[in-house]
Amino acid sequence: MAPSFESFTVLSQAVAVHVRQRNPKGTPAVLFLHGWLDHSHTFDWVLEHLPDAWRIVLLDFRGMGRSEHIPLGAHYTFPDYLLDVEAVLDDLQVTEVHLVGHSLGGIVGTAYAAVRPERVKSISLIESMGPSGGDPSQAPDRLRGFLDDSRRPPHRKRYASMEEAAARLREANSSLTEAASLHLAKHGTEPFEGGYAFRFDPRHRRRFGQFWDEGQWLALSSAVTCPVQVLHGSQGLLLDDEQARARLAALRISKPLTLSGGHHVHMEQPEAVARAIDHFIR
Repeated sequence: MAPSFESFTVLSQAVAVHVRQRNPKGTPAVLFLHGWLDHSHTFDWVLEHLPDAWRIVLLDFRGMGRSEHIPLGAHYTFPDYLLDVEAVLDDLQVTEVHLVGHSLGGIVGTAYAAVRPERVKSISLIESMGPSGGDPSQAPDRLRGFLDDSRRPPHRKRYASMEEAAARLREANSSLTEAASLHLAKHGTEPFEGGYAFRFDPRHRRRFGQFWDEGQWLALSSAVTCPVQVLHGSQGLLLDDEQARARLAALRISKPLTLSGGHHVHMEQPEAVARAIDHFIR
């Protein structure tokens, strides 16, 4: 029988971050980082195909999944996610870790590996090639958007059923299968006003006031010293433009591994993704 998961919280700068862990005495230690507005259960089907001997750790970033929302009047910033990663690793006394990140999780993992090279043994990036910070000339518009968004009150939309919430996920990401969207909705919603609402903090939809421009992101990517692999969905992110080629080069990746699927390719091809992660880490 496969080892079961324990569930607990870790304080990250006074914010309670939800963590799941399997086989805490196992090796190697592998930390999974989910995508924007998702949660750790996005990796459930992949985990079924990974070795029982591994120490598997998953977190929900602050304000997502079962993690605590930040206080009223506060704002989410990208470095907060790195604080969550560091807090979990420190609390669990993990000195060396392999990172697996989907979308936002891969961006966080790349940045963390750049500034904590002694701690990160490898990174597997799933549909994750960096942020869309844009040209530096967009900085005034970005800051203006941040101020405008701060005026909008947080709004949680009610869905009459779990199936309706899952359908909303497919509207936002047409490549999601019905089974995947139902799985994400099941673990990502809670009862609300006689129906369901997603658990994530709606303030995550506000724009950041500042973010990396391309030069900064390439500098971070170039600072990553551990081995990196990129797993790409055939119907997912575009990797054949100039920006993607420059980012792959900065990470010293000659060719990503392309699998049939979309942006959540790890939920469409969980066994193939698990096999790639297993082979890479071994």
